[in-house]
Amino acid sequence: MSRSQRNDNFIDKTFTILADILLKIFPASKEEKQAFFYYRDGMSAQSEGEYAEALENYYESLQLEEDPYDRSFILYNIGLIYSNNGEYLKALEYYHEALELNQNLPQALNNIAVIYHYQGTKASEKQNFDVSKFLFNKAAEYWKQAINLAPNNYIEAENWLRTTGRLTL
Repeated sequence: MSRSQRNDNFIDKTFTILADILLKIFPASKEEKQAFFYYRDGMSAQSEGEYAEALENYYESLQLEEDPYDRSFILYNIGLIYSNNGEYLKALEYYHEALELNQNLPQALNNIAVIYHYQGTKASEKQNFDVSKFLFNKAAEYWKQAINLAPNNYIEAENWLRTTGRLTL
């Protein structure tokens, strides 16, 4: 039984029903529809913390999905899972792949910046200040791009950039 048939909460059931109706109405190939089913099941599994199942569904969706824009969101979600599991290098790979397909993903830019900032903090704690400065500057570079795309979404990052002298007006 697919995950979409097991959804217990009202919102998930409603989303599933609406998505099924839309797929029947809109012209889409069998592969596109199947890719969307896998993507939807992946999102559902991810929201429930079932990361292995979510990854399986996302990888299946990637095999079928041809649209670069849609693929970018699949790749982004895979990056989220790896980041949540502490696999930051893998997460960075998927975020960058997503950005190659869709440069208008400020959330991917933000998440890349968060990883670099976290690594910079770890380096600073180990008194490795050259590495931490490099990583903080990388974080700043990505946060500036995210803020350019979504000016009001990353206030904390913007404040950090200002207080550290990395944001010039």
